[in-house]
Amino acid sequence: MRKFCLLLLLCLPTLLQAQVYRFKATSFSITERLDNDSWSDWTPFEESTVVITLDGKKERIIIGSKEIQVFEIMEYAEKIETDDDIIIGFRCANLDGARVEVDIVTRKKQNNRKQIYVNYSDVRYVYNVYD
Repeated sequence: MRKFCLLLLLCLPTLLQAQVYRFKATSFSITERLDNDSWSDWTPFEESTVVITLDGKKERIIIGSKEIQVFEIMEYAEKIETDDDIIIGFRCANLDGARVEVDIVTRKKQNNRKQIYVNYSDVRYVYNVYD
């Protein structure tokens, strides 16, 4: 029994990463980097029916928008938890090799509302999602 428990504890991180999570977006907003290195205001939220898949087994995130976006997960960031939010981050590369950070944010004080942020160096997207 002890050997089994030890084996389970050693394998647990791998098992958790091998799961597949699907999120359905209800809306999205965009901001862009301005010439002076500040960011524009977020656009008003627009309706969305995009499905976002986090595939731990294949180590990728797929956003099923009109133009399918595929992000290879290069690194799993440490989970950050504050009084307001839980943030799970992923350092990724898109199929062209551009670096992208994807964050799944749970807003604890907003009835655990979930958002997914896609952060390029010059543009950022946020999706309001549910799972």
